[in-house]
Amino acid sequence: MRVLIVNTSERTGGAAIAAARLTDALNRHGVEAQMLVRDAQDCRPSTLVLRQRFRLKMAFLWERFRVWAANGFRREGLWAVDVAQAGVDITQLPAFREADVIHLHWANQGLLSVSQIGRILASGKAIVWTMHDMWPCTAICHHARDCRHFHTHCHDCPQLLHPAPHDLSWKTYNHKARAYARGKVTFVACSQWLQAEAQQSALLRNHEVLQIPNTFPNSLFHPASQAEARRHHGLPAEGRLLLFACQKVTNERKGLDYLIQALSSPSLQTLQGQLTLVVVGQLAERISRYLPFPVISLGYVAGAAEMAALYQAVDLFVTPSLEENLPNTIMEAMATATPCVGFHIGGIPEMIDHQQNGYVARYRDAEDLAAGIRYVLDHHDRLATAAAAKAEASWGEASVVQQYKDLYHRLINNKHESHGASWPNG
Repeated sequence: MRVLIVNTSERTGGAAIAAARLTDALNRHGVEAQMLVRDAQDCRPSTLVLRQRFRLKMAFLWERFRVWAANGFRREGLWAVDVAQAGVDITQLPAFREADVIHLHWANQGLLSVSQIGRILASGKAIVWTMHDMWPCTAICHHARDCRHFHTHCHDCPQLLHPAPHDLSWKTYNHKARAYARGKVTFVACSQWLQAEAQQSALLRNHEVLQIPNTFPNSLFHPASQAEARRHHGLPAEGRLLLFACQKVTNERKGLDYLIQALSSPSLQTLQGQLTLVVVGQLAERISRYLPFPVISLGYVAGAAEMAALYQAVDLFVTPSLEENLPNTIMEAMATATPCVGFHIGGIPEMIDHQQNGYVARYRDAEDLAAGIRYVLDHHDRLATAAAAKAEASWGEASVVQQYKDLYHRLINNKHESHGASWPNG
């Protein structure tokens, strides 16, 4: 069985990491999987890189211009929506023609247009689309927030500068509806939360929506000596270390303001001299001026092995994100026996069992976030053991791969049966 996984990037972003890990896991479990990308970072043997660099760049710029214009040429909200009006046709590639299953992941920003997605559906291939955000089930937005227009027909988009009945969301919705009508897709949500949202989408009404989580490489993310991990990263041997990590710490969706408020809470002041915040991400050095605790800024940490050692070095991981699906960071931290604290949003409550292997704080409640940090530190050993057990049972590689293999075989069988043929099991 041959599977072609399609994602904009090989390694940049949570969806890319999840797609790459699934590609590797499938190959380790007897499935011939390749990953087709626009942007390659590692250029692994299983990665195929599109060669049309100039065309891809122009497609990306054209898309951004359309969104920029719709927002009155303001930068605000520029990355919150995608219209997918430009991209490349992958259906003529040998890897596409030879694949039994086409498995889409995150393919925005000039990789696939809506029209090209329609061609993929019309190809007759078995199609799986793993959803890493809400874009596949809405017209243009990656996170619908409080808007429910996608339940019937997108219009008056609150993420545009000038919402209107026939705005860019309305036009793109119609375009997507025509593309989705050209074939069948099995949409896979990484979280139960996203599955429930997608099942309410009018765009997906005639398509199957399942839930299969992301996975992680067990060989890297596992419990290990905290003392050795701290020495590896040059972190203090004594005291409690709290980790906050994201691509760009100033991204408002990552909730840094709530973390600053939480760490300034009177309930944590008794930890003065004991607690240090470790920050990973761009512009991380800007945080220290706002906090009463020492801050260690590591900037960008390259490689999964380095991140695994960092999780192993700290006492807890906090993610005050305001929009999330099924964060790889929580999965990775829990796999290393590091308890997590996060808000009750998206798929986070599915990952963290409140006060059993971590703490789920009330949404946008900085005081409860502080309470969660204190709770985890006070009950660390019990929560750490439970976190590692939850990660292995829920997101272990063998379990996730088997779920996808079962899905692939079922879809291939259905395709062959519809053409009067059969497909061997195994």
